[in-house]
Amino acid sequence: MNKERLDRVFKQKTWNEIKTKDSWQLFKIMSEFVNGFEKMSRIGPCVTIFGSARTSPENSYYQLATEIGKQLSENGYGVITGGGPGIMEAGNKGAKMGGAPSVGLVIDLPFEATSNNFIDDDKNISFDYFFVRKVMFLKYAQAFVVMPGGMGTLDELFEALTLIQTKKMDTFPIILVGGHFWKGIMSWMKDTLVKEGMISEKDLHLISIVDEPQEVLKIIDNFYDNFMLKPNF
Repeated sequence: MNKERLDRVFKQKTWNEIKTKDSWQLFKIMSEFVNGFEKMSRIGPCVTIFGSARTSPENSYYQLATEIGKQLSENGYGVITGGGPGIMEAGNKGAKMGGAPSVGLVIDLPFEATSNNFIDDDKNISFDYFFVRKVMFLKYAQAFVVMPGGMGTLDELFEALTLIQTKKMDTFPIILVGGHFWKGIMSWMKDTLVKEGMISEKDLHLISIVDEPQEVLKIIDNFYDNFMLKPNF
């Protein structure tokens, strides 16, 4: 058998192994969905707090996220975070202070700890797949509170906006905290995306921008004066 034919045989064998592995991977994905749905469906109304894993406890946004988590907790909402350090830790810490469910949807990343110390033991849920984890955020959060953050925070923010915009998911409050931080991206969306016809101006109405914890709670409470608390899809 010549070298060219050997190479073709090897490539075909490798491709067949990949296809087999992909097929078996479906069972792992399914198990993450089943485990997540079973645990999250028992927890009750929660608000997700997003933000940077790199924010230190001395940072004003960390302290603000802690207070927001506490006020949400004291007013009947559990708190969901990505379970890591920074803003996520602050949100879980606030939930603990208020005595409400403190949920961490944890994913193993090379640059952050596996989970913070403020997650309830029975609500520390681990994921291997980002997309499964995001489904849990989107399905079970009654609102998104988006603190300053990086790529992951923006990914989660724009995924929620896209699903609401395309009516794949019911509308729910999306609240950006920190007017100064979010000013640039909001201006770009208004002055570029809207003007270029890439989005409608009404899409911007899906977003609220606040600076105080009390404003976060007021927006969520006012919204649910008119709508039932329930999974989003």
